[in-house]
Amino acid sequence: MSTVQLRRPPSPAGEHRLPGGSREFRPRLRAAAVRYGSVLLTYGVLKLAGFAVFMYLLDAAGDFRKKHPRFGGGLHPWDVLASWDGWWYQQIAAHGYDPALKPVPGATGMITLEGNSAAFFPLYPALMRLVSECTGLGLYGAGLTVSVLASFAAALGVHAVANRLGGHRAGLVAAGLWAVWPGSGTEWSGYSESLYTALAAWACHAVMTRRWLTAGLLTCAAGLCRPTAVALVAALAVAAVLSLRRRADGVVRPLAAAAIAPLGLFGYLAWVNYRMGDINGYSKLQDGAWGHKFDWGVHSFHVLTSIPVGHFDYLFAMPFEDVIGLCVVLLVPVLTVLLARLRPPAVLVVYTVLSYLIVMTTQQYFGNVSRYLLPLFPLFVPLALAMRRLRWPSLAAVLGTAALTSGSYAGYVLFVLGVP
Repeated sequence: MSTVQLRRPPSPAGEHRLPGGSREFRPRLRAAAVRYGSVLLTYGVLKLAGFAVFMYLLDAAGDFRKKHPRFGGGLHPWDVLASWDGWWYQQIAAHGYDPALKPVPGATGMITLEGNSAAFFPLYPALMRLVSECTGLGLYGAGLTVSVLASFAAALGVHAVANRLGGHRAGLVAAGLWAVWPGSGTEWSGYSESLYTALAAWACHAVMTRRWLTAGLLTCAAGLCRPTAVALVAALAVAAVLSLRRRADGVVRPLAAAAIAPLGLFGYLAWVNYRMGDINGYSKLQDGAWGHKFDWGVHSFHVLTSIPVGHFDYLFAMPFEDVIGLCVVLLVPVLTVLLARLRPPAVLVVYTVLSYLIVMTTQQYFGNVSRYLLPLFPLFVPLALAMRRLRWPSLAAVLGTAALTSGSYAGYVLFVLGVP
């Protein structure tokens, strides 16, 4: 009896060039597109809805037309997005830094120094300048491009963290909450919140997945973005110490991450202080030019005891914005307790608690707390775990309604009725 040998048909040309074959690669690509595409779509639709309402309210009210372009004004509604801090970032991108402590002639009281761009950290304007030179966009367009792209990167980071704690559905909800949270009006504007939150979320995720060097580098970059990154630096250090105690990841990688993490933040502060010729120059600038200083929470306590009785006689009072800020400030401890009950990785809890304490112990425009607390993405996790039980129509109704109203409470109130 003869034996017939069956042969496989020859593989298509070039298939052997991909490890595992293109037949394995394409399903993975499709799976990634479905998985992460749903996150980007969820965030994008919700954010676009709120942004459209924000622009409509700006145009309908028209208050921005009466204001200076630096302070919430302009010819078009979208000009508002690059005012206030956005104006400073454009100046840095265009002209760089010249750190100095310049007294205001004859000034007494709280504001005694001229504003200086050194108060604003360099990573966001550096990316703005880079995108502008690479694309030909002006600084306004480049800044908005960086913020929008960073906001989607942040949505993916928030999803990645929540997904590890509660699955894909919880991650989708958390990304949706990032789009509608109070203060989220700055996500698509000339501000650094989106960039900082993206770096913080992925740094925490890197710690959770034990990629220590990645976590250290991302935290270092976050330190070049906002001064509140000191909370992220401390959170990574705590996580590194706990890892050393467990001896789970050796010694070198956690220690290297902890050593790299603070370089961005403290390196920039050291450079500013050196250029100013004052070891405490940055803090003096924040205090003397903007009235921002560490006061052990005295100002926050004054606000928290004034608003409930209808008094708005405190420093920097802006009633509508401050009421929203009060709601956020009171909500944070509740959500932090719910987060801690889930027993998440320590990096999330430490980052959340320290970020909150830094904001609450600083004298500043109280209405800004909704923006300053926006990067506290771990707070989305307990809400996402509760909301994931809703059916899709109910979930769409809740997040969709929040998205539409966010155009007012997260955008218009922040930029027009307050100071972002």
